[in-house]
Amino acid sequence: MSVQPWPAPAKLNLFLHITGRRSDGYHELQTLFQFLDYGDDLEFRVTDNGVIRQTRPIPGVAEEVDLCLRAARLLQQQSGASPGADITVHKRLPAGGGLGGGSSDAATTLVALNRLWGLGLSVDQLAVLGLQLGADVPVFVRGHAAWAEGVGDDLTPVTVDESWCVVICPQVHVSTAEIFGRPELTRDSPPITIRAFREGQGRNDLEPVVRTLYPSVDNALSWLAAFGDPRMTGSGSCLFLPVADRVSGEEILAQRPDKCDGFVARGLNRSPLVERLELEV
Repeated sequence: MSVQPWPAPAKLNLFLHITGRRSDGYHELQTLFQFLDYGDDLEFRVTDNGVIRQTRPIPGVAEEVDLCLRAARLLQQQSGASPGADITVHKRLPAGGGLGGGSSDAATTLVALNRLWGLGLSVDQLAVLGLQLGADVPVFVRGHAAWAEGVGDDLTPVTVDESWCVVICPQVHVSTAEIFGRPELTRDSPPITIRAFREGQGRNDLEPVVRTLYPSVDNALSWLAAFGDPRMTGSGSCLFLPVADRVSGEEILAQRPDKCDGFVARGLNRSPLVERLELEV
């Protein structure tokens, strides 16, 4: 087993605009991904029997939809690798929170096993595999904050302020498919530029729909707005607010409403996964 766990960091969508809908039903979007220095941890033990298994299956997640298992098996199939792996996931990120936990776990699995199995696939090759698992997986594979367009896979690396944030997580699972399927969702936001974002433009087009369908998210956003200008990440339910420093974030976190979890973390332009990979050289 690797001496040090492999990180699967959370991400924030610093804004998220839906700019159109394609004929295949997928949505065109613009967003800006940034990582956090907080997330899940994964451990891997390479085996010689070709079997891939979770040592601690995630409650409520069937094996056929477990993104870690799907990622490992896809990598094994596409590369012709003969080893197997025992995977242990230490979950900290909530499901249905918009923090990218499942996608990040999948990306870490691809990156780690590519190295531990000695496959030598490039980042580009791993990102292509990752896209088969989910639109958010490639940004985690590539490991740099990015401006994203298309379905979220057209990535341009960017550098933005690495601000501290308080993240509030209402204890509710938001269905991404449900939110994107709602007829009232805004689907025609005009595209903006990176410069416009830096000048303060940008919002989350999914937020009004989530607030209507999930009162707990609406209530938490209203509460957090007393401290600044909070925003929802992804399709929710988690909310974030930039703060001056960790102490300021902890003070807000300590006052969070009932039935809300949360944490304080710093935004990162370079994923902790990249740094972990360098330890294996």
